[in-house]
Amino acid sequence: MTNANSPETKSPAGRRFLRWLLLILLLVAVAWFGWVYREIKFTADIDNAQTADAIAVFGAAEYAGRPSPVLHARLDKAVALYQRGIAPVVVTLGGGGDKDSGNTEGGVGRDYLLANGVPYDKIIAETESFDTEQQVENLALIAEREHFRHIVVVSDGTHLFRIALLCRRAGLQVYTSPRAPLGHIDELDEAQRIMHEMLSYTALRFGLHASWMHRWLNGRAD
Repeated sequence: MTNANSPETKSPAGRRFLRWLLLILLLVAVAWFGWVYREIKFTADIDNAQTADAIAVFGAAEYAGRPSPVLHARLDKAVALYQRGIAPVVVTLGGGGDKDSGNTEGGVGRDYLLANGVPYDKIIAETESFDTEQQVENLALIAEREHFRHIVVVSDGTHLFRIALLCRRAGLQVYTSPRAPLGHIDELDEAQRIMHEMLSYTALRFGLHASWMHRWLNGRAD
């Protein structure tokens, strides 16, 4: 006997409904990700740096006490902003690094700034955070302690749209400032960076913070 609920016995109206539902969900997903993509690109292409209380450099990888090319570019941008008088203090963010050596992204950033003319008492190194979310949380604590009202945040251009949302949620008023490009970036690498940010931003907005997704989307503090 044929099961009344089998696909063969579903009514044409039921199949049409499912097709329309899938189509609507697809269109919603396309519209959402199209908007996120556009906002990521728009934020990445605009430098909003202006007079503030501090400059915050988001961490990236360090290699044996030396900044990776990405972190190097972010720190160079912070040095340039500091030299322009944008803000009197620079905050370097990021733990991570090599546990055996004791190096951290924030500590390596501090050393780089010192070597490039930023005085020691004008640098605050945060060395405990392990991802973007924690960097923002710790930046908020520093801002409260130091009475920073406005902060220029420096990172990769594609990273800044998500950072801006996290900062707003943490009660921070920030201006985004992208680092300079690193030579030629191939299309695949650029696509991977944007896809990572699109998924991370979507997870953040919709509260998809299951531990497996958090580890997948935020495997490093980038």
